[in-house]
Amino acid sequence: MNTREARFGREEFAQRGQGIYERDVRSALQPDDEGKFVAIDIESGTYEMDRDDYAATERLLSRHPDAQIWLVRVGQPVAYRLGAHSDSGGWE
Repeated sequence: MNTREARFGREEFAQRGQGIYERDVRSALQPDDEGKFVAIDIESGTYEMDRDDYAATERLLSRHPDAQIWLVRVGQPVAYRLGAHSDSGGWE
C-alpha cells in the first residue's frame, strides 16, 4: 500500500471534503444511497460511492492515484464510530 502525504491541514481538508459533499454530492443522492460510503478527492471533486468503503476508495484511486480522500457515510454524522455507544445497546 502506498503512503500518501497530506497536502492540506486538517481543518482545510475537512472543509474541502464537506464542501464538495454538500455542493456536488448531496443533490445527486437517492433514498437507496442511505448508509453508502462516498470517497471524495478533495482536489478534483471526483467521487465514488459504494456500500463498501474499500471498494469506493479503490475505484477513486484507480481514477486518481494521488487522490486526497475525504470519506463520508450518507445519512450519518461520521463515516465510522469507534467504541461502544448508548444507541447501539452497548456500554456507555
